[in-house]
Amino acid sequence: MSFSDLFDSEFKQRNKGHFSSIVRLALADGVFAPEERAFLDKLAIRLEISAAEYEEILENPTKYPINPPYLNAKRIERLYDLARMVNVDHQLGDNQELMLHKLCLGLGFTTENVHNVVTRALALADQKADLEVFTTEIEIAEKA
Repeated sequence: MSFSDLFDSEFKQRNKGHFSSIVRLALADGVFAPEERAFLDKLAIRLEISAAEYEEILENPTKYPINPPYLNAKRIERLYDLARMVNVDHQLGDNQELMLHKLCLGLGFTTENVHNVVTRALALADQKADLEVFTTEIEIAEKA
């Protein structure tokens, strides 16, 4: 296996882990809203998830680990996707918020700041903030 194949393989595994986290979040309330399904469809393309992998992850979203990113910017980018998923159907259930807290901890946010980060992330998703604004605001929330 060449070095580039190894990199591609690890990249693909991280994407599957990220996608499965979002599927878990979408399923936290027990159903996929049409908006959630549309969001998943777009995200699968962006994360290079094949149709077969998509179906496999839908059947068992806990199969892949979260794989927290080393860089804070990447961690915030993943949180951005997760927060948008929670907000996409405009009905935040208790299970979705709880799942977002757990996923944030899995992504590497600390227990000391996870509440501030989740609260701010959900507010920013509701405001439809772009990634740049989201990143700046989450970095502030992490320090609060």
